[in-house]
Amino acid sequence: MAQDIQADLLYDAGPAGCGELIMNLFLTMKKMESGQIIQVISYDPGAREDIPAWCRLQHHTLLDRQDFGKISHYYIEKG
Repeated sequence: MAQDIQADLLYDAGPAGCGELIMNLFLTMKKMESGQIIQVISYDPGAREDIPAWCRLQHHTLLDRQDFGKISHYYIEKG
């Protein structure tokens, strides 16, 4: 599915822990328009639980997640 998704912005969080990742993601998405899509790359396994929960709380839509070994790619549409 992600092959069909055109992200407006790429955020590579690298090995950042979820607290730092979520704060940076929040600040980055605050600058985006509703309906825009961000691709987030994370090496933190905890993000697999934290990002979907954060999206629900912030009313964003997690469109897809792809895992490549320990690296995950998330596609989030701003609500």
